[in-house]
Amino acid sequence: MKIEILGTGCAKCKRTKEIIEKVLAEAGKKAEIIKVEDFETILNYGVMVTPAVVIDGEVKLAGKVPDEKEVRKWITK
Repeated sequence: MKIEILGTGCAKCKRTKEIIEKVLAEAGKKAEIIKVEDFETILNYGVMVTPAVVIDGEVKLAGKVPDEKEVRKWITK
């Protein structure tokens, strides 16, 4: 599983990464987590507002910090 966190490094982006790492650890799942800060790459996903979460190439969320329940749903599919 490849998880990309799109954003410029703001507090919300950092919080998103923390939540994803916590849920992965609790679920005993492994994933490659990549922080994407390049504007062109972010725009190529069609994302205009960060933070955003992309899992295996699919945008799951944009413009807000996910809650743990959302992340759990994404990683257990």
